[in-house]
This record gives sequence, C-alpha cells and structure tokens, in this order.
Amino acid sequence: MRLWHEALILQLPRPQLLGQHRECCALRGNGWGRKHATVDYVFTHSPYQLFAYHDLIMKEMADRGYNVSPEWLDKNYPWQDLSFL
Repeated sequence: MRLWHEALILQLPRPQLLGQHRECCALRGNGWGRKHATVDYVFTHSPYQLFAYHDLIMKEMADRGYNVSPEWLDKNYPWQDLSFL
C-alpha cells in the first residue's frame, strides 16, 4: 500500500482511510522486517514525521466515529528501539 498525500486524507473513502491506519501501524512497528520499495522511503526521515502523518489519520478516524487503540496516540509507541532506522 502507498501513503496518500496528507491533503487528501479528508477525502479518503473508509477502506483507504483504514488501510492508511494499518499501514502506519505496520511501519511504526518496524515495517514488516523486510525491505519494501514502495514505502521504505519513510525510514529515511525522522520517525516523528511518520507519527505526525499517522496522527492526522487517527484524528480523521476519530472524526468519523472510529476508535483507535490509545497506545498508538503515544508518539514513542512502539519505538522502544530505534536502532533499525
């Protein structure tokens, strides 16, 4: 899956919005433990930029009535070890 531009988040249909959340969760959890050319570019930036993007996704989900697990709202979750970056 690809990450949509932040300006498009408000227009994303439900399946794409939830897909973005799943993608961000996977990326914040050290990706899939293997290279993935489509989205590996996020690891060349600060992990907190990914969090900021994920935060936009989670806020839109909340605005649409979805519940997000509270641990994802912590900018340090699940990055206890950032050595993989």
